[in-house]
Amino acid sequence: MMELQEHSSQGKVSREIRGQLMLIGLDRAEKRNAFDSHMIHDLSLALTEYEDHPDLLCAVIFAHGEHFTAGLDLVELQPKLTSGVFDFPDTQINPWGTTSRKRSKPVIAAVQGYCYTAGIELMLNADLVIAQDNCQFAQMEVQRGILPFGGATVRFVQAAGWAKAMRYLLTGDSFNAHTALDLNLITEITEASPLARAIELAEHICRAAPLAVQATLASAQEAALHGPETAFAQLQQHLNPLLHSQDAQEGVMAMLQRRAPQFKGQ
Repeated sequence: MMELQEHSSQGKVSREIRGQLMLIGLDRAEKRNAFDSHMIHDLSLALTEYEDHPDLLCAVIFAHGEHFTAGLDLVELQPKLTSGVFDFPDTQINPWGTTSRKRSKPVIAAVQGYCYTAGIELMLNADLVIAQDNCQFAQMEVQRGILPFGGATVRFVQAAGWAKAMRYLLTGDSFNAHTALDLNLITEITEASPLARAIELAEHICRAAPLAVQATLASAQEAALHGPETAFAQLQQHLNPLLHSQDAQEGVMAMLQRRAPQFKGQ
């Protein structure tokens, strides 16, 4: 396993906090936001900072420039890939969610232009995906002699079903945003800014009860990772703390008083 070593930030990922929302920007536009090792490391640190920040409730991953990402920068990474796939410290969030620490808060991806290989796998690990209508997608690892080690062999198949997923996983062919919507890879298509729409949805999530959002996400993750029986068995454990929370009382009172609730995550 190739471990991501600690190093100073190379400016590959931007971070901005807006209230309870973190905007995380892929910032290597001159390379079509292709991931080099610095960019992978910085994205992991940004997601870990988001996860650990007590006041942040939702994050949006977007990209500077015309394209979301062209995938991995094989020119820079190829010598390192021969030693194995990336390994992340147990204290950090893996952006692709395939190993190490798992996140507990929602992430939205705002996608435009090219979204290839690792980009598809990044959005498959997000909870909502807003794509501009000009997007082009491709999971082309079989054309490079490798496989999608960011989780597409699992999540692509879960989302689209076996036959539809294999159509693109085994050929590496590209497809557009409308096909991605049909494959259940994205949430919705917009002709306007995907970032603006993603922020709108993120702010909506931030107004919901934080504990309930995280419990709902955890239950869905259990179903995806361990199957429905495990998820059903854990439902009551997720529900009981919520029933005794201040937010649940506030939610009921707000409904009875016909006002917007003021949740505090307690």
